[in-house]
Amino acid sequence: MPEEIEVPIEKLHESIQEEAEKAREKWVLFVALSTAILAVLAALSSLMAGHHVNEALIDQIQASDQWAYYQAKGIKSAVLESKMEILWSLRGQTLSKDEGRVNKYKQEQKQIEELAKEKKKSSSVHLVIHNILARAVTVFQIAIAVSAISVLTRRKWLWYISGILGLIGLVFLVQGIF
Repeated sequence: MPEEIEVPIEKLHESIQEEAEKAREKWVLFVALSTAILAVLAALSSLMAGHHVNEALIDQIQASDQWAYYQAKGIKSAVLESKMEILWSLRGQTLSKDEGRVNKYKQEQKQIEELAKEKKKSSSVHLVIHNILARAVTVFQIAIAVSAISVLTRRKWLWYISGILGLIGLVFLVQGIF
């Protein structure tokens, strides 16, 4: 099972809160608020990314199981066909029930193949969504770090950059949801 995406922002958030309490400048309070919002969005994105990677793995495992089942049916069909060939060469006839079973196995293989392809496609879709949400987590983390730097250096323009990064993260989050 892959590692979940961690959002190690607690210390940054605490330092921003401390600076906000010390600061006389009103914008620092807005930085603290926006950072808290970014942290919530990062946590939400991380949770959703973890969900989708788990679903991708489950669907991939189920697809592999279906392909193994498909192969088992193919082996059973091949064994029966060999039996039928041997009977034909020895007696000049085969058992009709064997012919029916071979046809049944081939039909079942078609259904199994469809399900396996469906599971593989679902796995791929979940993996794409996971990657989009992982990008959102990364951008939110960068935005939080830039917010902290803006407070520590008292550079308001860095906070604006953090806001832009937060909007970019939000775009990724929305893409991952829809």
